[in-house]
Amino acid sequence: MNPPTVRASLDPWLARYARQVLYEKIGVGGQTRLSSAQAVLFGCGALGSVIATTLVRAGLGRLRICDRDFIERDNLQRQVLFDEDDILDDLPKAQAAAAKLARINPEVTIEPHVIDVNPANIERLAEGAELLLDGTDNFETRFLINDLAVKTGRPWIYGAVVGTTGLMMAVIPDETPCLRCVFEEAPPPELNPTCDTAGVLGTAVNLVATYQCIEAIKILVGRREEVNRSLVSIDAWSGRIVHLNVQAARERGTCPCCCRRDFRSLDGRLESTTTTLCGRHAVQVRPGVARTVDFAAIAEKLAPVANAPVRHNDYMLKASVGDYELTLFPDGRAVIKGTDDPDKARTLCARFFGA
Repeated sequence: MNPPTVRASLDPWLARYARQVLYEKIGVGGQTRLSSAQAVLFGCGALGSVIATTLVRAGLGRLRICDRDFIERDNLQRQVLFDEDDILDDLPKAQAAAAKLARINPEVTIEPHVIDVNPANIERLAEGAELLLDGTDNFETRFLINDLAVKTGRPWIYGAVVGTTGLMMAVIPDETPCLRCVFEEAPPPELNPTCDTAGVLGTAVNLVATYQCIEAIKILVGRREEVNRSLVSIDAWSGRIVHLNVQAARERGTCPCCCRRDFRSLDGRLESTTTTLCGRHAVQVRPGVARTVDFAAIAEKLAPVANAPVRHNDYMLKASVGDYELTLFPDGRAVIKGTDDPDKARTLCARFFGA
């Protein structure tokens, strides 16, 4: 007996997702629900680019992508949505990702935002989304996402990778532990290796992001009761996968976020104006007050001291000055490559951008 098929002639919309619809736990009903769902992805680098392409191919209705960064050559080893042309075009990750995803599946609405996610804008950026997705590389932003998820009762999916190991955990407010139940504070630097100190294997990224997408699809098709409620630890090199039962962390009742409703990240009490970027030998500097930037005027100002002609487009300005690479965004945010010292980065911003 031949297996059942989705008859594309009767419903052309389903033809793209025919093999997925055949899976009994999705079916036509689940696919319909997925294709009307909205999610927001914070970060579109290694994890984020895999998450984005997987969910867009699966037929998510709308995906909002929020990323502050631009593309560099060493990203291409693991950030699957990007290529050399994106680097030559000086495209930010969010814009480059949106263009690629639109070609992959034009039925999905892609909404790119080249923006630094912070306490002042995250609620607006997440508006309308029923699921929050973690493609970030730092605990500051993850705690911010966690606060918003718990405060608004929306699920989110945490993911992290360094070297060949990674972690994944789905957070369902009022049902599972939140991130602060498990990690009340960010691990200290000596216990928190980064891709700069330990490297990162692209296949490890793919594994963790795939686990994130599996849980995302369960939630979005209405199978929330089947969501994996453990902290999943993955070692791509050894093939070891461990499911850690962390439910007791919530049952202790001491979590500052989901038990005491202390949203310190969302309130801005944990926010910094500088962020050291993972594996980049670079620091992001965010202005204390939002401002608009005149790229042409700044390019003219930098021309006498720049090592090469200053480049700019609608999305960013890039200049090489001495030992540093400077990238400036329209909202006044800057990335200073060539230092890990926040004070040095702030000094260079003041010197070259007047901020």
